Amino acid sequence: MSEKVKIIFASRNPGKVREVTALFKDTNFIIKSLLDFNNIPEIIEDGKTFEENALLKAKIVFEQFRCPVIADDSGLEVEQIKNEPGVYSARYAGGKCSYYDNNVKLLYELQFYDEPHFAKFVCYAIYYSGDKRIDAKGELIGRIINEFRGDNGFGYDPIFIPEGYGLTLAELTLLEKNKISHRAKAFNELKLKMLETIK
Repeated sequence: MSEKVKIIFASRNPGKVREVTALFKDTNFIIKSLLDFNNIPEIIEDGKTFEENALLKAKIVFEQFRCPVIADDSGLEVEQIKNEPGVYSARYAGGKCSYYDNNVKLLYELQFYDEPHFAKFVCYAIYYSGDKRIDAKGELIGRIINEFRGDNGFGYDPIFIPEGYGLTLAELTLLEKNKISHRAKAFNELKLKMLETIK
């Protein structure tokens, strides 16, 4: 594929946009996000799985722009609390909550359980162009700790330590995180499949 191909990433999350754009920087895919456009209606993510929400976002954005779209849904699943917060990870503490609010609620729920608090991040990524759909999935296994550490990343990164590491995701650089994260795994797999199938 020699020509540049514009693709819209169906996200307004600056952290996600920064991570995913970095993953595609050495390709001919030009990634724009919803942050690059005005008057985009809020997308209601009411799917019951990460896959359903990712496809929902991809289809809505495709219908609006008639341009190929990549989308994802991702979240944290904590073993001791029946894989919550899951698809509700971004709004675990309520509709207008902050990342900090979500972390505080999670730590409150986990105070009744012994450590370690085993958990995993899950990301389901989709490419959608109306007539073509490509899927990929990534996971990052680790544990939740009872303190905030690090200023990088976003979401639950300050309280999540990946398996085999002593640092939280928020203590890693973007480059380090993009080597191991659930989102990096999903979008790197998606990118490879896109390079193979989109001519």
